[in-house]
Amino acid sequence: MGTIKWLQILDPLRHVFEKLGVDYEVMRKILEIKLLMDGRRAPTINPKANKNADVASQSNQFIKSLVIYVILSIVLVPFVVMKLNYMFQMSLVFGILMFMVTTSLISDFSSVMLDIRDRNILFSRPIHRKTINMAKLLHVIIYLLLLTGALTVIPLVVSLFRQGVLFFLLFLVEIILMDIFIVALTAALYWLVLRFFDGEKLKDIINYVQIALTIAITVGYQFISRLFQLADLDIGFTAKWWQIFIFPTWFASPFEWLMGGSGNTYVVIFSILSFLGPLLALWIYFLLMPSFERNLQKLASHQSRGKTGRFRLQDKLAAILCRENTEKLFFRFGWDMMGRERDFKLKVYPQLGFSIIFPFIFMFNMLGSKGGFAEMRTGNGFLFLYFCALMIPTMIMMLKFSGNHKGAWIYQTVPLKDAAPVYKGTLKAMLARLFAPIFVLQSIIFTVIFGGRIIPGLIAILLSVLLYTVLSFMVLEKGLPFSQPFQNTQSGNGFVILGLMLLLGVFAGAHFGFTLLPYGEYLWMLLLLVLNFFGWKLAFR
Repeated sequence: MGTIKWLQILDPLRHVFEKLGVDYEVMRKILEIKLLMDGRRAPTINPKANKNADVASQSNQFIKSLVIYVILSIVLVPFVVMKLNYMFQMSLVFGILMFMVTTSLISDFSSVMLDIRDRNILFSRPIHRKTINMAKLLHVIIYLLLLTGALTVIPLVVSLFRQGVLFFLLFLVEIILMDIFIVALTAALYWLVLRFFDGEKLKDIINYVQIALTIAITVGYQFISRLFQLADLDIGFTAKWWQIFIFPTWFASPFEWLMGGSGNTYVVIFSILSFLGPLLALWIYFLLMPSFERNLQKLASHQSRGKTGRFRLQDKLAAILCRENTEKLFFRFGWDMMGRERDFKLKVYPQLGFSIIFPFIFMFNMLGSKGGFAEMRTGNGFLFLYFCALMIPTMIMMLKFSGNHKGAWIYQTVPLKDAAPVYKGTLKAMLARLFAPIFVLQSIIFTVIFGGRIIPGLIAILLSVLLYTVLSFMVLEKGLPFSQPFQNTQSGNGFVILGLMLLLGVFAGAHFGFTLLPYGEYLWMLLLLVLNFFGWKLAFR
């Protein structure tokens, strides 16, 4: 019933749709079904919706998530109220808006824009293509308006009282033009990928955008907090030709031109582009629509993504890291599942983002407090590299979950005498595929910053992480790899993971303590070698 009430706002425009050749009643019914089905999907920004609840009783989770977007919109208010430099403040506003709307559109509404059910179900019925395409267009527009409205309702109201009616109206118009531009750009991105790649590649891109959105929402405050420091500076803007490729400046330029009184040629050009650019992009989108619809059929294909080189790498690493044949087999199995399991990547890969970011966040915070880069290089700041292992307990805990968990019957058919090789092979695959690239990359960067003197320390950190991994495995709840549904992720391991995070700090503290002793780092390495030997022997018994 809620969906029907929402669609009543279209009824006054019925004659307009009919003049365009659209069967309004059929279009309204298609749109109603689409919105009803969307109520059964949890958005990326609020993924913890109760998936075990009765589907019929669930309301649209996206509507509920709009509250989160309204809260996030408060970040824009300081930039809207300041009267410092219109080009500066509105470029930041539209930059943040374009990032949030684009990533949300791709992550949460890719199924809306890339819906191939119309071709499979509706195209075979006596329904005109204009009716189907209009329902699809309105489907996207409804969500985009709701999303953008939630992100801008507070800044718009504040701007009306702080900046005046002209600013408010200009802000509203530019937001609408920005939405048109984003829809056209997103569709062009999909068309470009589908034009040259298969449907699986597009699904991967969508998945990585979902990961980027999760990371950005979680740690974005680190960067936003630093932007506020610019408010006390005397900021000037010098327009350059290359800024034409920075789209937020397009939508900020009309404020500088009409309200800031700037007659700069580039500002005028950017202002014109903010109006003509979205319209031109929309026109190109309509030109590409036939090709786009044809290429959408690629999403129905499920081509094999196996590559010979990838499997050769698995075999080589398995031969080096594993002894038993069963362990090698599950090393390759775990490696393959971590690369292909899309739900697993969406849950786990953001943790890898945290592992990349946290050491540098702590290091740069120390840089600000120490008061000099040269002084920091001579210290023990490289020990922050321990925090790249902060998410290992979570990743270990997630190893037993899969979107294809029903395939776990294979464990009952394989003649396994002992489950130890299964766990050991999968755990080593996790370290090799997920942790090792991050550690190598960060070790290179830290070596450049702190010099070659930290190489023994890096070896000690690696040994510590290996011991930390096996200790985490020992205390966490066990489960055969990829054998349980993701609905069961809410378990009672929260306090255990918190304790393991504190244990990582103990490792870092012990390392620092050993550095105060003569040859202390080498003693720490020797101790870790002994503990790793016994730990990896005993943990899987």
